[in-house]
Amino acid sequence: MTKEVTLTIDGKEVTVPAGMLVVDAAKKAGIDIPVFCYHPKMEPVGMCRMCLVEIGRPAFDRATGEPVMEDGQPKINWGWKLETSCTNPVSEGMVVKTTSEKAKQGQNGMLEFLLTSHPLDCPVCDKGGECLLQDLTLAHGPDKSRFTFDEKHHAQKHVPLGDSIWLDRERCIQCGRCVRFQSDIAGEPVLDFDFRGRKTEIVTTSDPGFDSVFSGNTTDICPVGALTTDNFRFGARPWELDATASICAECPVGCNTVLNTRREARSGGKIVVKRVMPRQNEQVNETWICDKGRFAEFNIDARVTEPFIGNEVSEWNDTLALAAEKLGAAKADSIFLADGSLPNEDLYSMKALADAVGGKALLYSQTGGGALTTKFGMAPGAGFGQMGAETAILVVAADLYEAAPIWWLRVKQAADRGATLIVATQAETRLDKFANAVVRYEAGGAVNALGSAEIKDAFAKAENTIILFGNEGMDLAASQELAEACADMLPKKQGLIGVWADANTQGAWEIGYEPVANLATTLKGKTVYVAGADALVTAAIEAADFVIAQTASMTEASQKADVLVPFQTISERDGTFTSGERRVQRFYAAVPPIGESLPGFVITAQIAEKMGVTLEGVSAAVVFENLAEKVAGFAGLNYEKLAEVSEQWPSIGGTCYENKQGLGAQLPMTVTTR
Repeated sequence: MTKEVTLTIDGKEVTVPAGMLVVDAAKKAGIDIPVFCYHPKMEPVGMCRMCLVEIGRPAFDRATGEPVMEDGQPKINWGWKLETSCTNPVSEGMVVKTTSEKAKQGQNGMLEFLLTSHPLDCPVCDKGGECLLQDLTLAHGPDKSRFTFDEKHHAQKHVPLGDSIWLDRERCIQCGRCVRFQSDIAGEPVLDFDFRGRKTEIVTTSDPGFDSVFSGNTTDICPVGALTTDNFRFGARPWELDATASICAECPVGCNTVLNTRREARSGGKIVVKRVMPRQNEQVNETWICDKGRFAEFNIDARVTEPFIGNEVSEWNDTLALAAEKLGAAKADSIFLADGSLPNEDLYSMKALADAVGGKALLYSQTGGGALTTKFGMAPGAGFGQMGAETAILVVAADLYEAAPIWWLRVKQAADRGATLIVATQAETRLDKFANAVVRYEAGGAVNALGSAEIKDAFAKAENTIILFGNEGMDLAASQELAEACADMLPKKQGLIGVWADANTQGAWEIGYEPVANLATTLKGKTVYVAGADALVTAAIEAADFVIAQTASMTEASQKADVLVPFQTISERDGTFTSGERRVQRFYAAVPPIGESLPGFVITAQIAEKMGVTLEGVSAAVVFENLAEKVAGFAGLNYEKLAEVSEQWPSIGGTCYENKQGLGAQLPMTVTTR
């Protein structure tokens, strides 16, 4: 049991775990101490001195070790100077004053100093309305300065640090958050300080500049407007934006995000996504997102907005009737082909219609082993955040940095906490330098590499084991073989994670989809209903007799379809994804749908209706309830349960959004379809 201590902060008695920093203890008590350099996810450094407070500690008799009493109360020895609350751990009987006259003078003095050369450009600064310096100046700052300079220190205002991040050196307050994030959290020290004194500035030390897939996070944690993203700077003011909870669809991690939207004249009066921001979920992405998700394109111009028959625009009724006619005639010769980009609701509806007509529900994937991850994947309550010295982690046939960056980050963090990390890949990866052992193998040798002494020894000593497998240099059969070999290595038959290409491939497996080795042969002469995979199956669908394509954008494959129906993107509808860790999470509609597009499950239900098959197609919530009734792994889940939240610590604030929309739920270990 963690030892606890009791202290007093601004007259309020607080009991917190021993070792907690004073600034965090104050936050637990509902007291905000102003900070700049401090961030709850990074080690404290006490650089900015903004969090200065008075700290008193009980006096003890050196001879007896007993507290010295004064007027019936423990005597408190006060330090002669102010102390930083971000570097001082709490102790029993400590007394802290955060709003005393002395503390206020210290805080005001630091703000006064920071503002000596800071540009007064709040009206045009992108951080205006979200700026910590702005907020603290209003709350604690002086109304005049004692510093007089003939000339303020001027610096470069528009400096590209990389392809996506811009630096305004004049706004920078040298808090070091960005430097420390890249070094301590991301493990990529591509930023640093240069020069000294008032000339100190942030520089990039990598070539190409700011070479990190986590660069956008520095703009979130920057307390001023010094760092901005290329896609948002000068694009909108924060108070003009609406915020909608979502899930990143770029990889299987399932990062919790917020889509900031605004109606724009330049976009013809449409509501558009202006930026993607992180939403706190300590079990999934903590407070970080990678640049793949942050800079994903939502406002696509080449959208399919109307249904087509052949190359001609058609009416919805005629389009659905033709699709129903062809599927009804084909029956067992019909193929329902999807990939992992589709939400659970769409996948379930397609699978239900396939089952009703005797067709096959197929998954477009080059990675096998999903039937094993549904049985031996991450157990409820397990997650990368809990992994430490007792855990062995194997990453095989996958470059996590490219395929699932936040998993890369969380595996790296586990290694930092003492987990044994083994990387087994054909080529060098960015994870290698954090690994206890690296195993290289030639093409086709992944399974044999699992027998290496380094892996066997690590797994024999570990209490918990986790394996992340991909399909590096493999076809479907080879990746299936690798997955089976990995599953056989797990002593507790849990902890198997597939590094899928898409956000919801795990969900597709859970619902009952399976891939085939030779897709073109399987589709030959068949009536095919394809959704989500159209950009990937151009050659394969040419062998089909009739193709119904459900798509959001016009692709080479969708142009070959006999029937084309427009469906809504993730930003236009509600739904759920199942992450690679088997966590089911909700996303919400952020913008109105484009044209005549519909959710995929609605399209499927309307086709089914014309075939005499009844499927729910009105509400995503009801479709999910039907899914939970039919697929055992989802039993007991509904939208209300997925929307449940609990207190997350540490509380981040700033431009990382608090999670009020749901933390999701992990599926149980064994899944069977009823």
